[in-house]
Amino acid sequence: MGGLVVVGVDGSASGLAAVEEAAREARWRGAALRVVHAFIWARMPVPLGPSPYGPPAGGLRNMADRLVAEGVERASSTAPEVEVGSAVVSGEPLTVLEAESRGADLVVVGSRGMGGFVGLMVGSTAVHLAAHGRCPVLVVREPSHAGGPVLVGVDGSPASEAAVDFAFAEAALRGSGVLALHAYTPWNAPLPPPQDPSMPYANPPGAVTAAEERLLAEALAGRREIYPGVPVEHAVVRGDTRKALIEASASARILAVGARGRGGFKGLLLGSVSQAMLHHAHCPVAVVRGSGTGA
Repeated sequence: MGGLVVVGVDGSASGLAAVEEAAREARWRGAALRVVHAFIWARMPVPLGPSPYGPPAGGLRNMADRLVAEGVERASSTAPEVEVGSAVVSGEPLTVLEAESRGADLVVVGSRGMGGFVGLMVGSTAVHLAAHGRCPVLVVREPSHAGGPVLVGVDGSPASEAAVDFAFAEAALRGSGVLALHAYTPWNAPLPPPQDPSMPYANPPGAVTAAEERLLAEALAGRREIYPGVPVEHAVVRGDTRKALIEASASARILAVGARGRGGFKGLLLGSVSQAMLHHAHCPVAVVRGSGTGA
């Protein structure tokens, strides 16, 4: 298979959890792993080397090297068979990781880094990278649930189509099934054509639900042939999309969502549903950009 998985580290517990998840992803994919630390201090007028009055191993640069070495060690202990490289790159984390995403198949980050505000469920780097990354971005909030399915949110948008592709590929790699969930309300569901032309709003009971079930079936069309070994469950839920996905994520290995759905405002790179998942899902969240999101 091959390819490259990139993981960002900053010395936080969340970052090390991301390293473990990234190492497993690299193993499943047969890919190399690159452990990256964004070294912002190099851009500032501060001494980087050890103090003449301190130990030789002190200083900001040595600290950055130790963070990366710790990440490499954690990755190697998690997946010894994976080829692990590393780099300390000068720059702001979002800029560095966005650049790294241009040559990667997947970028993995923790939900909150060392610089986050206390009480935040997910940090700004994770949110902004999910919006701007050039490949799927996996944000590790909570551990994967062993034995659960790969959950994917489906709404028929281009980014949702990309998320479906990602979910099936992930399920095949992990040896799990897919749970494809589509949620709707009477306010966001397009009405099917009226059955009686003389009554423009007349539809038989269940017509809207049937139309939403067709949307889900069409979004999944052809995937069974590509991934015949992946079991698939469908769920069409009448209710709030965010609530439905958060509840389903409690038993999922991973959740895949599009960066921006069909109901989002034009120009937004990250929609309200994907942002809510980053903050509240009970499993790692993969945000996948589609052809309609400016990727």
